Amino acid sequence: MPNLDSELLRTFLAVAETGSITEGGTLIGRSQSAISLQIARLEQTIGQSVFHRNGRGVVLTDAGKQLYPVARDVTARLDATLRDLATTPLSGSLRLGIPDDHGRAKLTQIVGNFARSHPQVQLDVTCSLSPDFPGMLAKGRLDLAVYEVQNPAPGEEIIYEDSTHWVMSKHRNLLDLEPLPVALFDRACWWREAAIAALTAAGKAYRMVYSSQSVAGVKAAVEAGVAVGVLGKSSIDRSMTILREKEGFVPTPSSKLVIGAGAHQDADLINSMKEEIRAAFQGRSTPFT
Repeated sequence: MPNLDSELLRTFLAVAETGSITEGGTLIGRSQSAISLQIARLEQTIGQSVFHRNGRGVVLTDAGKQLYPVARDVTARLDATLRDLATTPLSGSLRLGIPDDHGRAKLTQIVGNFARSHPQVQLDVTCSLSPDFPGMLAKGRLDLAVYEVQNPAPGEEIIYEDSTHWVMSKHRNLLDLEPLPVALFDRACWWREAAIAALTAAGKAYRMVYSSQSVAGVKAAVEAGVAVGVLGKSSIDRSMTILREKEGFVPTPSSKLVIGAGAHQDADLINSMKEEIRAAFQGRSTPFT
């Protein structure tokens, strides 16, 4: 029975994740003809097509969808094994802060991958509201943290940027109410300050009818039709209407998700965790459509 070559799997992943033979080749430094040849070899090996070709690029076939998670797992395991064999194992401890609103699925990925690659490192993870994290880093209570800022400080690495918008439930029009009911964060953070500044700049009379410590709380108030609020684009769903300047709402600043580091002395440990965080927050979604 023929074997699946790991290099063919890496080529398959590059094309699957870019949706293009040409871009897949650019990603891994191979020509379009070399990529096409390797995909043909892969399809010959398994006896089925892994891509549908169309005018915009390629999409996965049913066989490709079945192969994709296996290829991701196999190549990740091979890379992790090579790191383990080729380098001195990391050890020690690391205190990590992950924001609660972003954190559950990301936390599983980050901790799971890091623990498999570096089993001798003890992790102490705080999953809570991110406005506390810069202070915890400064006081030496965390070694590394992910949190949101409006304007990154020196040393803070941006890993994701999310535009913010005023939003309202599609099922209840609140624009004729005066004063305007709004939902705000109940902590001193830039999201709250930005919302109030935008309302003031627009000359809108408002009253705070709902406050929450989290994005989830503000989102719940908006979805329920209780108030308008400011949310990141990644949190806005089809039940909401984005309110723009034509409705009298001035733009609000984007949110930058950053990695901040404390005074931990083990650079290899810090850099290894940063790589896992980047992979979790910057990774592409599974290309199943």
